[in-house]
Amino acid sequence: MDYRIERDTIGEMKVPKEKYWGAQTQRSKENFQIGTERMPLEVTYAFAQLKKAAAMSNQKLGKLSEGKMKAICGACDEILNAEWDEHFPLVVWQTGSGTQSNMNVNEVVAYRANELLKEAGSEEKVHPNDDVNMSQSSNDTFPTAMHIAAYKEISGKLLPVIDEFIETLREKELKFQDIIKIGRTHLQDATPLTLGQEVSGWRAMMEKSRQMIEESMGQLVHLAIGGTAVGTGINAHPSFGGKVAEELENQTGIPFVSSDNKFHALTSHDEIVYVHGALKALAADLMKVANDVRWLSSGPRSGIGEITIPANEPGSSIMPGKVNPTQSEAVTMVATQVFGNDACIGFAASQGNFELNVFKPVIIYNMLQSIRLLTDGIRSFNDKCVKGMEANEEVIQEFVQRSLMLVTALNPHIGYEKAAEIAKNAHKSGSTLKEAAIESEYLTEEQYDEWINPAKMVK
Repeated sequence: MDYRIERDTIGEMKVPKEKYWGAQTQRSKENFQIGTERMPLEVTYAFAQLKKAAAMSNQKLGKLSEGKMKAICGACDEILNAEWDEHFPLVVWQTGSGTQSNMNVNEVVAYRANELLKEAGSEEKVHPNDDVNMSQSSNDTFPTAMHIAAYKEISGKLLPVIDEFIETLREKELKFQDIIKIGRTHLQDATPLTLGQEVSGWRAMMEKSRQMIEESMGQLVHLAIGGTAVGTGINAHPSFGGKVAEELENQTGIPFVSSDNKFHALTSHDEIVYVHGALKALAADLMKVANDVRWLSSGPRSGIGEITIPANEPGSSIMPGKVNPTQSEAVTMVATQVFGNDACIGFAASQGNFELNVFKPVIIYNMLQSIRLLTDGIRSFNDKCVKGMEANEEVIQEFVQRSLMLVTALNPHIGYEKAAEIAKNAHKSGSTLKEAAIESEYLTEEQYDEWINPAKMVK
């Protein structure tokens, strides 16, 4: 492999000739050979958005030439177009401030900016620290990139998928609105409801989760940029943070602002904890819905079997003809991973020592993994399972007719204790509820038919 020599304040480093990164990136590659988890590209793209906004702000403040600004912005635009993904090789398990990833972006942007300047016939040179990182520190750029990445991934990917799922559930709710089924509480028979009503509960869960996520996202618009090393803003123009936030809003349409208190913004990640808490709530609701689907579709002959789900693939390597609720299983595993990510984020966010939290990479890695898994999991569950879910009306009707909990409708007429006696006798003798009721002589057959009406019980 051909190499070139790059230098930093420690000394010389051999860097693969075809790579755009510099000495600090190479040092990180060699010093942190830990795991296979790469810094998410979403963070890299957020950094490119930030570096572009920073260059524009520094130029407006008279600190950066127009030529360097345009070259930096050009390089950043190419990164945002995914043209240089291979040049961001660093793992998550690096310095806790994310310094090496910040420098990885600085070095790649500077290298490409210099190519652009040379192509334009300019003799100017862009320096990764002095120009691309001007008025910045990893301590304020990395948390800023965290917020940009999380906000964009939630708003651009997760929320639209939740909306699609809600629409599917609304369609099923309408389709099943007149199918009366037996309810279940404590895994035991309860009073009737319609299948549409049951699905409406799922739909409302998704709507509430979406609302809570959207409300929490407002916390992510507060950015650490402008705080530099410890929150004082050393080496940055007093207006820099505010101008960068304005530029970011112009670029993204997201109402970013520079945080009022940079000392908080560098050492605390309570906003991420808060937003991920809303993601955890979504995961909890998904766990419930997916479990309901697999219980209600269990069988086909020895389970509940009130609904059917698509047969997407053979369910067993040994039992022919078996169909398993694989999409439910996948999305429930996603939920458990999100629960684990939430615990990790909580622990990591609690480690803000003095002026800096140094668990930033693992926080954003877990945050983005949760967003990605929830997005993909909901889409798959929706498209491959719920859209094809159908009611098994014959089984549903049989369960309603056999249920003893219809006796609840007799409470206002004969009282709780007599109604309980009828139910117990029916269960003990194996008779129907109607037979046990008439035998009790607490009511007539005509009264039973009038009072025990499942259609009235679901209103």
